[in-house]
Amino acid sequence: MYTLKTNASFDSAHFLKGYEGKCSNIHGHRWTVEILVCGETLEESGSNRGMVVDFSKLKDDVKEVVNSFDHCLIIEKGSLKEKTLESLLEENFKVVQLDFRPTAENFSKYFYDLIYNKGYMVKECTVYETPNNCATYSQF
Repeated sequence: MYTLKTNASFDSAHFLKGYEGKCSNIHGHRWTVEILVCGETLEESGSNRGMVVDFSKLKDDVKEVVNSFDHCLIIEKGSLKEKTLESLLEENFKVVQLDFRPTAENFSKYFYDLIYNKGYMVKECTVYETPNNCATYSQF
């Protein structure tokens, strides 16, 4: 089995509503998303001969997905009062609302699925919220 690994990073803020601890307050991270793709065989012809996938395309696809979260406030839908959300949006703050709590664990599955749906055989996705703390999602 061949594996390729790439990563991309983004800076954003989030908070965990209902959490008992410091993370219930808005705080920022330098998130790093690490994607591991795999393949049993290498391309036998064409410009990708000898490759599992085009590394350049993989890197671009991961960056595209990750960059949509750069320099924003990530929130779980319904975690802010409607009036608060309206005020943030009126000030032209970039707010990304998700259907899940923005934890490293949930992000690892989220990014795994996004890259998998782009046609890659994703083996695992690891999301670092700090250089020392990460969560990994894999299906096999």
